[in-house]
Amino acid sequence: MSRCEITGKGPVVKNLVSHSNIKTKSTAQPNVQKKRIFSRSLNQMVRLSIATSALRDMEHVGGFDNYILNSDDSKLSKKAMAVKVRIKKKISAK
Repeated sequence: MSRCEITGKGPVVKNLVSHSNIKTKSTAQPNVQKKRIFSRSLNQMVRLSIATSALRDMEHVGGFDNYILNSDDSKLSKKAMAVKVRIKKKISAK
């Protein structure tokens, strides 16, 4: 089961409802892709599993660094949290 490392999006259980109102359980998987994203502050590529909706949000906010710095720590995976700490450390050093 895939989960976005930045937004925490995962599979959702839903009901398919027929015309006769019979409910059948099914799961909806998020569109999660393994992507290499360029971090400007680290000046290197970072590999993460990210939902495509998060990729669109990143472009709207102004890049990967802004998006991950403004994202909630409780939703981030360990790998994404490590990247966020590295970015903060690099920015504070400047």
